Amino acid sequence: MLDKTKGNAMTEAIRTEGLVKRYGTTLALDGLDLSVATGEIHGFLGPNGAGKSTTVRILLGLLRADAGKASLLGGDPWHDAVDLHRRLAYVPGDVNLWPTLSGGEAIDLLASLRCGLDPRLRDEMIERFQLDPRKRCSSYSKGNRQKVAIVAAFASDVELYLLDEPTSGLDPLMETVFQDVVKERVGQGKTALLSSHILAEAEALCDRVSIIREGRIVETGTLDDMRHLTRTSIHVRTERPLTGISRLMGVHDFEAHHDGGAFEVDSEHLGAALTHLTGFGILDLESTPPTLEDLFLRHYGDELAALSGNGATNGVVKRGRRR
Repeated sequence: MLDKTKGNAMTEAIRTEGLVKRYGTTLALDGLDLSVATGEIHGFLGPNGAGKSTTVRILLGLLRADAGKASLLGGDPWHDAVDLHRRLAYVPGDVNLWPTLSGGEAIDLLASLRCGLDPRLRDEMIERFQLDPRKRCSSYSKGNRQKVAIVAAFASDVELYLLDEPTSGLDPLMETVFQDVVKERVGQGKTALLSSHILAEAEALCDRVSIIREGRIVETGTLDDMRHLTRTSIHVRTERPLTGISRLMGVHDFEAHHDGGAFEVDSEHLGAALTHLTGFGILDLESTPPTLEDLFLRHYGDELAALSGNGATNGVVKRGRRR
């Protein structure tokens, strides 16, 4: 049996080691190693088909891995599924509801499958997400079906939220409300795994992120850690024309302008580049750290380049990129 006392003391809410899952000849997960610390919002990022949903289904005990290990709140997702499901809430990206039930009845039923629900939280979430709980589920739009699952999840006092493309179908205002609620819950010591291909959403929410490609984690860390490994964009205006920039170590893609220039520089060489610029009389300088989108494209840029001829983006959404 699962030791229910372990959850509060754990430093990891989720851990997988060498997780493998095949569907016939298709290798969906290829030795996936994932670690989610207790009390963090962890972004699980990759385009559609990268293995995100397969991983979440294994963590829920809905699929059995072919190889490797998985631990969820100190228990085994497959053998301890009943106990674990009382301590977690799951929001899928495509919510199917009972058509003859009202939204409120569906919320109550979903919450009853876990540890029950707090009526005060239920009413608060219904109001914040602007959901009419009296309507039948058959009349709901996709966005409203999504709201039912979100309200049911956040109306329960659980330890872990598994969020698999949770804002699919929500308008930008409701996305902001969703982000606020997730931050509030994690501020209370809860943990969230956010599986998403919406980079701006993850950038706004996550403490750490893991990027998955072809069933493997190819990079993980805080955004600051990952930005240290990438390039900073520099746009500068100077009193005198710039010379010698392209010969500096770590400088890439220099473009000369009549009153300055633009280039990218590896983080470890940023100081030397700025020192060089001071010799030309800096009038204005804009330094832009890489976004999560830039980090993501390090691992998927080759596929996007191959698809660029037909405008495809392989399921990667760039919504809200900062410039």
